[in-house]
Amino acid sequence: MIEPLLKVQNLSRHFGSTSASVRAVDDVSFEIASGETLGLVGESGCGKTSLVRTLLKLGPATSGSALLDGVDITTASGRQLHQLRRKMQVVFQDPYQSLNPRMRVDRLISEPWVLHPGILPKSSWREETVKLLESVGLRAEHANRYPSEFSGGQRQRLGIARALALNPALLVCDEPVSALDVSIQAQVVNLLVRLRRERNLAMLFVAHDLAVVRHIADRVMVMYLGKIIETGPKQLIFSAAAHPYTQALMSAVPTPDPRLRGHRKRIVLQGDLPSPANPPSGCRFRTRCWKATSICEEQEPALTARTAAPGLLTACHHADAEIATTAAPIHSHPA
Repeated sequence: MIEPLLKVQNLSRHFGSTSASVRAVDDVSFEIASGETLGLVGESGCGKTSLVRTLLKLGPATSGSALLDGVDITTASGRQLHQLRRKMQVVFQDPYQSLNPRMRVDRLISEPWVLHPGILPKSSWREETVKLLESVGLRAEHANRYPSEFSGGQRQRLGIARALALNPALLVCDEPVSALDVSIQAQVVNLLVRLRRERNLAMLFVAHDLAVVRHIADRVMVMYLGKIIETGPKQLIFSAAAHPYTQALMSAVPTPDPRLRGHRKRIVLQGDLPSPANPPSGCRFRTRCWKATSICEEQEPALTARTAAPGLLTACHHADAEIATTAAPIHSHPA
């Protein structure tokens, strides 16, 4: 059996004191294989960014492990962590804030080679910089410009080029297209799809836009209040979602085709997202769920396989009865 590139087991990230902690990430487990893209979705405040920061060790884990090529990221430090960072890179949401405005593009892209000496001789930096720029749809002359001289979409391409400079095995994309116009979003997403295929990249793709996730992901993971509540192949998530929260997310996606409007019932969730410092007992979604019963209050549902949809894992006591086999299609961005 081939080991996954990234294996996360019971990972938690809590903030604050033990008596009054905010459980931003709570007992999360998943895997990503080489060349696979896992989409992570959920509303604001569910813990997506905290999970990403913990995986990148931009913040300490409270418990659990995250193995990248068999090495635990959460306990790595010093030289070992430095070597791990070569294998995992990130594309941030805001490309302007993630790029030093005082550096020209050639220096921005070559900076990883300065921090990781021995990867590439200095005499080859300029040539490799041009190759990276061209691979993301930019030109050689762009190497002499500053980030402020580019559009938002071009800056995001620069961020992708810099992330690829170390030829990582895992690329973490934290809302990489949410700040871009729709037409530019499609270009950047298609670029990531091509680069993943050419470089056999594994990707963790975080997004709010389900149409984007459907276009790029192989599998989808739905997060709510620090917990993974549903995960599976994207075909099952989009056509046979079993968790009421996932169904609500799907129903909120606008349908661009007027002929399909009205064929899918809109699910409007009542109430606000509970505080992660004091989550509800049992199922965390029960306070907003229209199908909640007494067992939902008393017992937390485990993430288990659904008999009605093999390959789908759902944390819901009523999941098998709730599978939506007639979900309307959600249109993805054009290829």
